Amino acid sequence: MQSIFGITDKVAVVTGASKGIGRDIALLLADAGANLAILARNEQELQELAKEIEEKGRRALAISVDLLDVSSIPGVVQKIVAEFGRIDILINNAGTNIPKPAFETTEQDWDMVMDLNLKSLFFMTKEVGRHMCDQKSGKVIHITSQMAFVGYYDRTAYCSSKGGVTQLMKAMAIEWAPYQINVNAIAPTFIETPMTKKMFEKEEFRDEVLSRIPLGRLAKPDDLFGAVLYLASGASDMVTGHSLVVDGGWTVW
Repeated sequence: MQSIFGITDKVAVVTGASKGIGRDIALLLADAGANLAILARNEQELQELAKEIEEKGRRALAISVDLLDVSSIPGVVQKIVAEFGRIDILINNAGTNIPKPAFETTEQDWDMVMDLNLKSLFFMTKEVGRHMCDQKSGKVIHITSQMAFVGYYDRTAYCSSKGGVTQLMKAMAIEWAPYQINVNAIAPTFIETPMTKKMFEKEEFRDEVLSRIPLGRLAKPDDLFGAVLYLASGASDMVTGHSLVVDGGWTVW
């Protein structure tokens, strides 16, 4: 009997796939049997990832794209559909943060965070959603943050963008429910990755963050894997408009 978490031969799209969490999620989905369209700006890193996916016996389509250019998104999605014939899973992982106090946040800072975290995510989901509506099935998963639900220092733009994604998710979940499309989010706490390592070298900052996490540690990328497979598979067919918070208890306070 196939596992209720099975995604064998499904077609998944992962944005921000060239490094960090996006890369790990792409490899997870490949290990679970999915074929992948991987999107990011760095062509070389994408090609290296595509090779790893293909070595696992899965198909991979690497597309170098700057999602800030939303006019390019329809063409990208058409290319994916032309290659695979359908899109079953969309993982919106691409995002950024420019940590600054509110008084120091410039219009350029604000626009960069909002344009990538919220605007490009909307237009990517919109284009993929057209195809999912036609096929009357699909799983959309936004990688958001616990900062969609709590405030934190130096993150006014970031918190605003992730809160916006949460509301966008709920609206799309309602609109697309008649087409059997599930729209959900995974909201992690701070994750320990090579990219955040420098941030946590500041002992005072690390201690302050850990003091807010009842489980007493930072998250690791593989802490998200169960949530990803759950929301990407048939196990979550009755779940939509939901944020699955993976935060070690931060938002329980």
